[in-house]
Parts: sequence; C-alpha cells; structure tokens
Amino acid sequence: MNTKQRLRALVEARRGALVPGAFNALSAKVVEDLGFEAIYITGAGVTNMWFGLPDQGFVGLAEMADHTARIRDAVGLPLIVDADTGFGNALNVRHTVRTLERAGADCIQFEDQVAPKRCGHFSGKDVISTEEAVNKIKAAADARQDADLLILARTDACAVHGFEAAIERAQRFAEAGADILFVEAVTSADEIRALPQRLDRPQLMNMVVGGKTPIFGARELGGMGYGLVLYANAALQGAVAGMQKALTVLRDTRRLDEDPALVTPFAERQRLVGKPEWDALERRYA
Repeated sequence: MNTKQRLRALVEARRGALVPGAFNALSAKVVEDLGFEAIYITGAGVTNMWFGLPDQGFVGLAEMADHTARIRDAVGLPLIVDADTGFGNALNVRHTVRTLERAGADCIQFEDQVAPKRCGHFSGKDVISTEEAVNKIKAAADARQDADLLILARTDACAVHGFEAAIERAQRFAEAGADILFVEAVTSADEIRALPQRLDRPQLMNMVVGGKTPIFGARELGGMGYGLVLYANAALQGAVAGMQKALTVLRDTRRLDEDPALVTPFAERQRLVGKPEWDALERRYA
C-alpha cells in the first residue's frame, strides 16, 4: 500500500492511532524513528517555530507546501497537512489541494473559521456560514487528483454555536465529501464520548496539552471509536522545554557537557539526520 492507502486503513480501523505533530523535517524524523504511524504537519507549530508568532493565521500556503515537501523527502510515513481555512474561498481551497497534494500530502485538513483563523483553543473564534463551509469541503473533495487523498474537515462551531450545531456541521461536511471529521475544542468528557455515537465517519480527537478539551488516553479514545488521536504540538512543547533547560544550564554555569539529561548526544543527532547513509553514498560515488 502507498502512504495514502496506509492512512485510510489506519483511520478506518478506528483504534485511536496516535498522531504527533511535526513542525519541520527533523521533528518528523523523530516521530518516525519512535515508531508512530502517521505525522500531522501542524500550522500552529510551523507558525510558532518558523516565525515565532502565535497561531493566528500568519502562515500561508507557500510555507505549508514547502514544509510538506521537505518532510515528504525526509520520512516515509503518511502525512496529514493542516491547511487552516484553505487560505481563501472555495476556489483557493481547490488550489490549496492541488498544491499540497503535489507537495506530498496524504490528507489535507480544512476548518470553518473566519479568516484570519486562530488556534482552536483560543478565545474569540468565529466561523463562516454553514453553506460556505460546506462548499469549501466540496471544492476540496472535487480537487483531488488521487482518489486516495483524504479530506479532513474540522469545525470550530462548538465554541461559537454549541455542541449540537457542531454535530450538524460535521454531518454536512461528511455529505460534502469529507473522509474524516474533526470537532475541535469540545469541553466535556460527555461530548467526547458522544461524538463517535452521533457521527458515522471516522473521527479525529485533538488532545491539546493545556487546552480546553479533557485529556483521554489513546486506548480509551480508540475504544470509543475514534480513528486518530492528535497531539499536534507535543513535540513543539517538549522541544521548547528542552531548549530552555539546556540553555539555562549553559547561562548559569558557562559550560555545557554532553549530558543526555540535557542534550541529545552528538552521535545520536547524526544518526537521526542519516549521516551514516550519506557517508556510504559518498564512498559509493567518490
């Protein structure tokens, strides 16, 4: 199976497969190296780590396509790409699908916020009309050149119009051609349990460390029937914590030794970026 087919099988198994987010090629290689089955290319992560800005719609299609292509070259796992609102109207969504599919996406996520969007766990969100949102999902589904490319439809309507309105939107997205549904920022355990009972398409549940949604284990969510369990920025938050820890020691002691409790050893860093394989190629072509 190719990566798109592998992702479809993973989603349809509905066993709560863990999907970490990646914000660049090296973070994606770490995800793959640790044995995860898919990668989510996070718009928030790219925005935070590439621009040093909050997740409020600053990243564009060109940046996401570039990151997707670089990550596609670096790893062999299925890639789910965060395309925010599609970077415009339904016609922009069509262009976004073509661009990200060409860059190597296996699944593309679209959401129904107004532009500029903001993190799903921020206050002050708003959503576009249901009809406009449905037409954007239709445009995304129609734009696929490979029938195995998956469309992930996210709604942020729960925070704006309530849980029932979010359920209704998600169902309309399924009817418009979405393969996976994502109701963002639910705030109660009862809502988490209810979603797989109310919607028949495979679903993603987003576990935001420090966010508004109660944290459940992936096994428990798989038992409820969720296809994917997303930790979009666990790697980002872990990386920032690691940088702060190591650099604090360097600042305070004026030196930094190869302490595995503080830094990844030099040899491990070279292994992760494939230095031995590049050495072998150099010998082959020398």
